[in-house]
Amino acid sequence: METAAEQCDVAVIGGGPAGSTAAALLARRGYRVIALEKAHHPRFHIGESLLPMNLPIFERLGVLEKVRALGVYKRGADFEADNEQGYNTFAFDRAIGNSPPHAYQVWRQDFDEMLFAHARECGANAREGHEAVNIEQRGPRDTRLDVRTDDGGSYRLQARYLVDASGRDTFLSAKKKLRRKNNRHQSAAIFGHFRGAAARGGEDAGNISMYRFEHGWMWMIPLPAGVMSVGAVCWPDYLKQRKGRTLEFLLDTLKRNPALWQRVRGAELIGDEVRVTGNYSYDSKQMGGPGWVLVGDAFAFIDPVFSSGVYLAMSGAERAAAVVDAALREPATEMRLLRKLEKRQRTGMERFSFFIYRFNGPIMRQMFSHPNNTWQLEQSVISMLAGDLFDT
Repeated sequence: METAAEQCDVAVIGGGPAGSTAAALLARRGYRVIALEKAHHPRFHIGESLLPMNLPIFERLGVLEKVRALGVYKRGADFEADNEQGYNTFAFDRAIGNSPPHAYQVWRQDFDEMLFAHARECGANAREGHEAVNIEQRGPRDTRLDVRTDDGGSYRLQARYLVDASGRDTFLSAKKKLRRKNNRHQSAAIFGHFRGAAARGGEDAGNISMYRFEHGWMWMIPLPAGVMSVGAVCWPDYLKQRKGRTLEFLLDTLKRNPALWQRVRGAELIGDEVRVTGNYSYDSKQMGGPGWVLVGDAFAFIDPVFSSGVYLAMSGAERAAAVVDAALREPATEMRLLRKLEKRQRTGMERFSFFIYRFNGPIMRQMFSHPNNTWQLEQSVISMLAGDLFDT
C-alpha cells in the first residue's frame, strides 16, 4: 500500500537566496508552498558580495531595509593598479542605465536566514533539516518527493510544481543527467575571515577589492563588525600543491600579492579557520520542463570573480516564480515561458562569462589598471559590475 503523500501546490528544494525568493513570491500569490532546506539556518555559505541590481529585487520582495541593516555599504569595486593610491575604483554611480548607485556586503549565513524567514512570513511552509532524497514525476502536475528529516523521520510530498533551488547539489539536474561541466573555466577557492585587516579609507571603505596573482585572483570583502573576507580563486593544479597545509598555504598565497598582503599581514585569522571549495563551473542542458524548473546554482554556476551568484540566483528565481504561476493557471503557456526564461538566463550568464574568461588577459588587465572611457567603455564595464546585463 502506497504511503499517503502530503499535498502542496509548489515544492521548493533549497533554502538559499533562489529558493527563498521563489517560495516567498509564490506563497504571496496564494499558492501552498513547502520549502525544504536540508541544513538549519544560520549555516555558512560563501558569496558575501552583492550587486546593485539585487536592490530592486530586495525592494519587490520587501526585504530592502532588512538587507541594509545586515550589510556593509558598497559603493563600488576596487582593482589593483600601479598608480599613486594603488588601485582604481569603479564606482557604481557611473554606470550606464538605471542601476542603483550602491550595493551591500553581507554575512551570507545572516542574509540567507533572513530570506528564509521572510519566505515563511509570506506564507510558505519553510522547513529546516528536511532533505529531498528521491523524486518520482508521474505527470506534469504530479511530482512526488521523498523527504528525510535530520531527526530520523521521513515522509512523501506531492506537488503540482517543483522548483529546484538545491544549489551545487544540483538535485534534479543530477537525477535527470542534465549537468555538464564547463571545461573552459575551472577554478577552486581558498579563503578565511580576518579581524584587523586594513580597510580602504573614506567612502571606499566598504568596497570589494580585487587583486591578481600568477595563479588566479584574490578578493578582500569588508563585512560587519570589522571582519574582512579574504581569499583566492586559483587554478585547481595550484591548489593541489597545499598537501594538507591549508592554513600555511592560504597565507603563502596571500603573500604572492604584496599590496594585498600589506593590508592583511597584521590581521588575526578568526579561529585559524581556512575553507576550501571548488568553483567548478557547470550548467544544465535544460532549465525546465513540464512541472519543474531549475534556479540559481541548481541550474548553473560560473566563476564568482564579479560577484554575480546571488544576483543571478534571485533574478532567475523571481522570473521562475512568474513562470510557475502562469503555468499553473494556463498550462498551455508553460513551455514557451520556460524557453523564454532559459534564453534570458543564459544571455546574462554569457555576458558575465565573456568578462570572466578574459579577466586575466592583457585587455582586461589594461582596462582595470588604466581605465579609458572612450566610447563609454569604462562605464559599460561598470554596468556589468553592477549586474545590469539583462534585457540590454
